Amino acid sequence: MTDALARLYPSHLETVKKRFDMALAAAGFDAVAVFAGGPHTLFLDDMDYPFRVNPHFKNWLPLSQAHDSFVAHVPGQKPVLVYYQPEDYWYLPPAPPSGYWTEQFDIRIIKRPEDAPGALPIARRCVFLGEWQERFKNWGFADVNPEALLNPLNFTRAVKTDYELECMRRANVLSAKGHRAAEQAFRAGASEFEIHTAYCAASGQIDNGMPYGAIIALNEHAATLHYQYWDLDKTAHRHAFLIDAGAQVNGYASDVTRTYSAEHDEFQSLVDALDKEQQALVRKVKADVDFKALHLEAHHAIARLLHDFEFLKLPSEAIVAQGISSTFLPHGLGHLLGLQTHDVGGFMASPRGDSIPRPDGHPHLRITRVLKENFVVTIEPGLYFIPSLLEKLRQGKHSGAVNWPKVDAFRRYGGIRIEDNVVVKHGKPENLTRDAFSLSTQ
Repeated sequence: MTDALARLYPSHLETVKKRFDMALAAAGFDAVAVFAGGPHTLFLDDMDYPFRVNPHFKNWLPLSQAHDSFVAHVPGQKPVLVYYQPEDYWYLPPAPPSGYWTEQFDIRIIKRPEDAPGALPIARRCVFLGEWQERFKNWGFADVNPEALLNPLNFTRAVKTDYELECMRRANVLSAKGHRAAEQAFRAGASEFEIHTAYCAASGQIDNGMPYGAIIALNEHAATLHYQYWDLDKTAHRHAFLIDAGAQVNGYASDVTRTYSAEHDEFQSLVDALDKEQQALVRKVKADVDFKALHLEAHHAIARLLHDFEFLKLPSEAIVAQGISSTFLPHGLGHLLGLQTHDVGGFMASPRGDSIPRPDGHPHLRITRVLKENFVVTIEPGLYFIPSLLEKLRQGKHSGAVNWPKVDAFRRYGGIRIEDNVVVKHGKPENLTRDAFSLSTQ
């Protein structure tokens, strides 16, 4: 498997170079120094927060724990990796650079962060890209994170290279293994914390290495979209389980959600019905499709379920037209995925940075762009029973259209979300997640 990445990586690096060359030329700079980022210490403590690398740094090479390192690029020259490898006995220093990517870089090892200026090619008009620190002010950078550089980089990275797609395929395989184990733990009566540990063990990850905090939600907890805790206590009455958990391979993320019922009941029928609607939406993910239109189609899908399962006494068209569907689907259909879970660039109309607004009434949509080949997007419709939103509906003018006894009975399930990672093509899309789940059963 590593052989495939080794084969694909040189072409990926050439694409990254070309994108940076074009961005530098447009912004009027001769070179760029991409900072990996540095550690941050907790207030009144001697421990650091978990380190998260600059996504533009890991776009160049598969290093996610190389804090205080730099990638420096001068067009036409071999890129330089200034690699911080301290001599330390309190913490394990990073290993020497190794692997298929190292021959592509001029690697310069430094033992102290302050040694970086002597190793960086910053004599020309070199721009700094990353998290700025005051200690850099006398290093000779021409500018810091100018939008004229960031905008074209953020715009173009939505299109994934073959190397990036392969990393994301593998991240989905890890997720699928974890999701299978999590479902088994749920069925066996485990607590949220125990389910989380089962997911981590099966996917081969630790908390700090995951692309985002895993959502492990039993029953009503699924009504909190980004539920952030793992209850240690086992739940006496188990109704439903929602898991939203991803993985990383070489810094590229997967983002996968599944929902399960504890019984073969009407909630399971609702999960199955949403799954069918979700797959219908996935089939419409194609190049030159406006994602805003897909998002609105998701609201019509949710409205059909609200009507068919008799939660509302209105036709589905009216449920959308009157804005009621947003009570049950308050978030967007999906987002760009890649170096970040919510990858940047979702609203960009062009490399200049001008943006495409969200549709009225849909403030949480994360993509407004027209899809292009090799974008990777999530497709994640949901149907939730969120107390605060239901209370607003109950107090509003459409309260009489709601079958409140049934809605209230479904509060105990929290909600449903089903999320796949999908590669945009001109023809049939590639569903990274469904493919990975198929592999996990073989």
